[in-house]
Amino acid sequence: MKKFIVLFLLAIGTASAQIQSDWERENEERLKQSDEQAVTPPRLDKTRLVEVPLAAQSDFRYYVDPASVSVGSDRIVRYVQVARSSSGTENVTFEGIRCPGEYRIYAVGRPDGSWAGRPTTWRPIPREVRVSQNTLSRRYFCPGRRAIRDGDEGEKALRAGGHPGVFPESR
Repeated sequence: MKKFIVLFLLAIGTASAQIQSDWERENEERLKQSDEQAVTPPRLDKTRLVEVPLAAQSDFRYYVDPASVSVGSDRIVRYVQVARSSSGTENVTFEGIRCPGEYRIYAVGRPDGSWAGRPTTWRPIPREVRVSQNTLSRRYFCPGRRAIRDGDEGEKALRAGGHPGVFPESR
């Protein structure tokens, strides 16, 4: 009986290591083509959100969940962003920045907390200061035009209001 239990647990462990989420299955080929790692969007916890103030007036306020910030071996900084209008409407996205100047949206958050959509193509980050990706790249995730080392560095930069490697006048 003990052998059966051990074999059963080994089989479960092996099978669970190979299980992919729906999002990973739907986007696996597309991500492979761009030499990116397939990363499942993290769960959003709105109690942790940190506001990312923009340099110019905007109809939205932008927030990032610091615990969602990650950097893969592909050097792409990924994070969950919430854009909230003055009426309280929210747009939730799982995004990536390829330092210093490109971004893409991997998935869009649904009200039930799940993710939908397909990754967009890589786009240049607009130079407009009303664009959150511009601020995130310039002030938080790409100091010296290079990607931060890991999620902890990104979380610290968000909580501090900017990365210490960025000159205060360029914040």
